[in-house]
Amino acid sequence: MIDAKILPLQRAVLQPVADYVARCGLKADQISLFGFLAGLGAFIALCFGNWLLALALILANRVLDGLDGAVARIQGPTDRGAYLDIALDMVFYALIPLGFAVQAPEIHALPAAVLIVSFVGTGSSFLAFSAVASKLGRKAPEFPTKGIYYAGGLAEGFETIAVFIAMCLLPGSFAIIAYGFAALCALTTLIRWRQGWVAFSGDGR
Repeated sequence: MIDAKILPLQRAVLQPVADYVARCGLKADQISLFGFLAGLGAFIALCFGNWLLALALILANRVLDGLDGAVARIQGPTDRGAYLDIALDMVFYALIPLGFAVQAPEIHALPAAVLIVSFVGTGSSFLAFSAVASKLGRKAPEFPTKGIYYAGGLAEGFETIAVFIAMCLLPGSFAIIAYGFAALCALTTLIRWRQGWVAFSGDGR
C-alpha cells in the first residue's frame, strides 16, 4: 500500500552502500542469492523458536533485497535479475509462516496454512497481471525502476515485512496476526482480480 511512497527514501539510504558494493565487484544476482540464504536462515531459526535471530535474518533479507536493485541500477538491470528478485521473494514470503508451523504445528499449522494460501492469491494475481500488462507494453508509473510491471494493493512488501516483524516480537499472537493479515491479503487479491477484469476486458467494462 505504501511501497511506492517509501522507494525514494530506500534508494537514498542504500545508494552509498550500493556504490561501494558495485566498486568491489559484487554482482546484483549474487546479492539476491545472499538475501535468499538469509531468508532461509530465518526459516530455520523460526523452526527452533529463535525469534530474535529470525527477526535479524528477515531484516537482512529485506536490506539485501533492496540492495540488489540498487546495485543493478549501477551495473545495468538484467532479465535474470528481475526474475530472481520475484522468484526468490515468493518463496521467502512462504517460508516465514511455514517456520512458525514447524515450530508449533498443533498451534500454528492452520493459521500458517491460511496465510500461505492468501500469499498464493496475492502472488498469483500480481504475476498474472504483470504478465498480461507486460505483453501489452504497459508500465507502472509508481515503480519505474522495477524489472516487471508492479500492481499495487493493500498488502504489499512493506506491510508483509511489518507483519513478519510483529510475529517475531509477539510469537504468542501468531495466529491472530496471521488470520488478520490473511484477510487483508484476500481483499488485495479481490481488488487485483477486479483490476485485471477491467484493465484487460478490451472495452473497459
